[in-house]
Amino acid sequence: MDRPDRVPVGRCLGVDVGEARVGVAECDPDGILATPVETLARDHEPTKTDLYAVARLATDRTARVVYVGLPRSLSGAEGEAARRSRDYARELAGLLPSGSVRLVDERLTTVQSHRQLHASGRAGREHRAVVDQVAAVLILQGALDAERSTGALPGVVVTAVGRKPRTKERS
Repeated sequence: MDRPDRVPVGRCLGVDVGEARVGVAECDPDGILATPVETLARDHEPTKTDLYAVARLATDRTARVVYVGLPRSLSGAEGEAARRSRDYARELAGLLPSGSVRLVDERLTTVQSHRQLHASGRAGREHRAVVDQVAAVLILQGALDAERSTGALPGVVVTAVGRKPRTKERS
């Protein structure tokens, strides 16, 4: 399948930000298939080891984009979880090149992740360790599929605090 000219090829990361854990997924160099990478313990302390680990993964894998899931209710409203994701994405954007972090809608990815794990035969008590990775895979795969179908990067560019937002896409 040909990729539209406007969408660059390269690795991307998907991130599912939770209160206790952060799931990370990556895609192949052609941007076709998302796979799980790891689940990080969420570090709310000033050390923010999870945030720096995600930035390091993005840098080590030369990710062109990091898609951070934005949890919304079915009505589209945003609550505390969305605020946490937005804050996390802003901090991550401060650690990576401008324009490389994007927020994408992730409605129902956690529910879908639990369903997939259950369907695969994994016991419910075993879900906690990997459900965030599965959600990150769903976030990233949705973004990759949107890239291919629209020819544009999905989601909204996240600007770090203190950076001037871009007003147009780079060609």
